[in-house]
Amino acid sequence: MLATQLPEIRRIEFENAFYAAEGDWIESLLVISDGTFDPETALASLSRVELFYSERVSDDQSDQQAYRLTVVAHEPYPFLLGLILREKAIPNRLVLTPDGFNGVATVAEWDDFQRLADKLQEQFGEFELLSVNQVETTGAPLGSGQLGRVVRNELSRDQLNVLQTAHELGYFETPRRASADDIATELDIAQSTLSERLRLAENQLFDLIFSGDQDTNETG
Repeated sequence: MLATQLPEIRRIEFENAFYAAEGDWIESLLVISDGTFDPETALASLSRVELFYSERVSDDQSDQQAYRLTVVAHEPYPFLLGLILREKAIPNRLVLTPDGFNGVATVAEWDDFQRLADKLQEQFGEFELLSVNQVETTGAPLGSGQLGRVVRNELSRDQLNVLQTAHELGYFETPRRASADDIATELDIAQSTLSERLRLAENQLFDLIFSGDQDTNETG
C-alpha cells in the first residue's frame, strides 16, 4: 500500500512483524526511497495503516534515503508473511520491490517447501524459485530475536506465562483455537486473573515496542 503512494520507493524490507489480533500486524519496516518524504503524510490516506513511529536513518549525502517505520497494519488475507508462518516456515528475509516480493525462508523438509510453494502459487498467482540451499541451521528469522530478549527481561514471569500459554493454545490465531476460559483452565487460575494478567502483559508489550523507540529517539 505504501509503495503505491510513493512511486520513488525502491524497496520496503520487513525487519520485524508481530501478529496482534483480527488481522492487525505490528510491523517494523525499513523503507528505501530515491527521495525524501514525510511518513506521516504518506500514510495519512491509507485507511488500514496507522503510523506509531518513524525515523530517518540516512544522511543528506546519501543517494537514497532510508526510513525506519513502526506501523500497525490491517493486512488483507492472505498476507504473505501470515501464509509463510501458517505453513510452518521461518521467514528469514522479506523485501518488497517494484517487481514484487522476494524473500528467503527456511523449511524443515522438502515436502514442507512444496506445500508452501503451492500455497503461494495458488494465492498470489505467480511464484518463482530462485535457489535452494541445504543448511544445518534455520538462519536468523525476522528481527533476529532482539525484541524477544527485551520482552523476556521486562515482563514478569506471570505475564510471560500467560502470553506463552495463550500463543501455544492458539488464542491469537484467526480464527481462535482457544478461548480465555481455556487458557485460565490450563493455568489453573480464575478467568478474572487471566484477563488482568493478559491485559497488563499486552500493555507492557506495546510500551516496550512504542515508548522505548520514542524515548531512544529523544535522548539519542
